[in-house]
Amino acid sequence: MKEIQKKITNLREQLHQHNHLYYIKDNPVISDFIFDQMLKELQDLEKQYPQFYDPNSPSQRVGGGVTKSFETIVHRYPMYSLSNTYTKEELIQWQTRIRKIVGNEIKMSYTCELKFDGASISLTYENGVLVQALTRGDGIQGDAITTNVKTINTIPLKLKGDFPKFFEIRGEIILPWEGFNKINKKRAEQGEPLFSNPRNTASGSLKLQDSSLLAERPLTCFIYSVIADELLIESQFEALKKAKEWGFKVPDSASLVNSIDEVFEFISKWDKKRKDLPYEIDGIVIKVNQLSLQKELGFTSKAPRWAIAYKFQAEKVATKLEGVHYQVGRTGAITPVASLNPVSISGTIVKRASLHNHDYIQKLGLRVGDTVFVEKGGEIIPKITGVEPKNRPNKSQEVIFINNCPECDFPLVREEGEAQHYCKNEDACPPQQIGKIQHFIGRSAMDIEGLGGETVSLFFNEGLLLNITDLYSLKEEQILPLEGMAQKSVKNLLKGIDKSKEKPFSKVLFGLGIRYVGKTVAKRLAKSFGTIKALIDADIETLTKTHEIGNRIAQSVVEFFSKSQNLEVINKLSLFGLQLEEFTNLSKSKDIFKGRKFVVSGVFKNYNREEIKNEIEILGGIVSSSITSKTDYLVAGIGIGPSKKSKANNLNIPIISEKDYLILKNNGV
Repeated sequence: MKEIQKKITNLREQLHQHNHLYYIKDNPVISDFIFDQMLKELQDLEKQYPQFYDPNSPSQRVGGGVTKSFETIVHRYPMYSLSNTYTKEELIQWQTRIRKIVGNEIKMSYTCELKFDGASISLTYENGVLVQALTRGDGIQGDAITTNVKTINTIPLKLKGDFPKFFEIRGEIILPWEGFNKINKKRAEQGEPLFSNPRNTASGSLKLQDSSLLAERPLTCFIYSVIADELLIESQFEALKKAKEWGFKVPDSASLVNSIDEVFEFISKWDKKRKDLPYEIDGIVIKVNQLSLQKELGFTSKAPRWAIAYKFQAEKVATKLEGVHYQVGRTGAITPVASLNPVSISGTIVKRASLHNHDYIQKLGLRVGDTVFVEKGGEIIPKITGVEPKNRPNKSQEVIFINNCPECDFPLVREEGEAQHYCKNEDACPPQQIGKIQHFIGRSAMDIEGLGGETVSLFFNEGLLLNITDLYSLKEEQILPLEGMAQKSVKNLLKGIDKSKEKPFSKVLFGLGIRYVGKTVAKRLAKSFGTIKALIDADIETLTKTHEIGNRIAQSVVEFFSKSQNLEVINKLSLFGLQLEEFTNLSKSKDIFKGRKFVVSGVFKNYNREEIKNEIEILGGIVSSSITSKTDYLVAGIGIGPSKKSKANNLNIPIISEKDYLILKNNGV
């Protein structure tokens, strides 16, 4: 048993080190595949030997804990806000004030740091282990979100080097633009309301009850402060260097300067460069560097005297609000969109801007004809951030949120706790009907070749498609007379529809468009319940007992299957021969391919290509259409293209035959 414990400990230490090299140092020394294999081995051992449980094991990064409520805890050291300034004159005045306290003869330096636009977090470490994570809250007390924070890879669970026995460290949780845009793209595809900005998304993510959902969002954390009763550090800049040595992610942009003129140079530099950053910043934080002087300067009732934030002016332009129209998403979510007099922002012409929801319109106090201020960051749609009332026309018209769906005239509903209004006429509202079919045929669902969103809209408007089941009744003679339809493309389209019947149960389940059931959740449900019948029969209690399924998802699933029209759709899909259960011969198999990335190409003797792809996914693998450096295997059948082989050889990726694949599967390696 001691050997087992030693093995578990060694695996944890190695994985902590590799996490540090990958997320903090940006210098991985092993492949993703090897890392995933080590993690799987650790997870298997921890499951087999629960007596060796460690809350700070690398296995906890994936989340899975569901928190019904967050405990409010008083901060050991208050989390003050910063005083803001928008001009260099005010910065000089700040310097003058602090000089009056410490004296002009004292040599003073400053640290200049980027002001990240995210959510502040306080992390407590004891003996080098993360023991508590608190939100800022009101500065006096915050919510304990330790379980959620453990899913963020840039927050170390165990520290390295020479660190204090007990201390707090503070940072900013942010969501980079790339991750934010991917999340919003996915939500747009699923008919969900878009998130307004990365800051709010990051902040809201930290309070998700299901930590596994947080683990799917690419949050990161930048450290900006170290606090302890006994801290053998003399300056802020030294504290940042030490934090980096202990294993935290500290921005390389932080700079030590010796005069207010150098502060201005730093501000000017980053005001120009901020547009090129992969994340959002809204200013620069200037701190007196010497901790002894910070102690002498102390605090006001609201903020430290020794620090100040210089805020950048947001890039915004003024234009005229021409009107407001409303979009209906696949789920019935109503999104108001402003029509603008075209204006150039960051080199692109902007004609519309998101207004998000009813409350946002009310907050702005919008009227048609208003001069509005428009900003564009990384959002898919720019947003209106303010109104200039002085320029308001005498006969301007108040923007009043609609009461009925703009497409089907059905009364809108706003559920308790929701910011969004919804049209509940899901079976007769055209955009919802079209959106559901478009979702069903999408790449992440049935991936029907030859059928795109525009074609779905055409078929719907022609009366050929009213719901997803109609796809499997389409005939060549119905489609050929339509504009732009050629015989060859129609045959390929029908062939693609027929081939979609081979897609695994998890993809069909995702394709049904159940609210909150994304790709990952669909796979978990398919694997846990095995058949659509078992899922239909499951109640909320049964569902929430399932690994990583929270109450919100469970309620949505039960509600979906309680509707007779949805059950009718499922019955028809079954009659058409779609896969509504996991492959029984594989369902009991272990995740022998977990984390491994495959590309499948060519013609096979014992499988068609879709079957082998489905099998890989059922066994935990990931199937991609293109070869990258992260691909683990190219499964090559007869007639594989030479370009794929060549690329695999150039990247030293193993090329395996159908026979090799079967050996790999049967041996579990």
